[in-house]
Amino acid sequence: MRRSPLEEGRRWLEQAEEDLRWAKHLTQQGGYYLACFLSQQIGEKAIKGFLYAQGEEIVLGHSIERLCHQAARWEPLFAEKVKRWAILDGYYVPTRYPNGLPDSIPARVYTEEAAQEAVRLAEEVVAFVRDRLA
Repeated sequence: MRRSPLEEGRRWLEQAEEDLRWAKHLTQQGGYYLACFLSQQIGEKAIKGFLYAQGEEIVLGHSIERLCHQAARWEPLFAEKVKRWAILDGYYVPTRYPNGLPDSIPARVYTEEAAQEAVRLAEEVVAFVRDRLA
């Protein structure tokens, strides 16, 4: 049996919430670069959850900025959040690959402060979407 759009959206949001729990744990344990990457993934999954809940059948792409613009068709407040949340897009590639960081590696570059801010942004996205899928 096929899920309703709202059920599918909530499923994506649930995964984002579970990832958020782990991003917080990684930050506490010193896995800063992983927490930053996971925060980007959390934002992406939460917004995709919103889009699926609106009836979108296929949601492609990883850019939080682009996904926010897409979501703004249903909820104009996404347009107000895009500039702040798009910061998470900067964690998609360089947190994972050494060639994204000349002369270093992600494990050495990302700090506790960066991870804490990334997790805060991810929390904002999740809370915003959760309120709209309640």
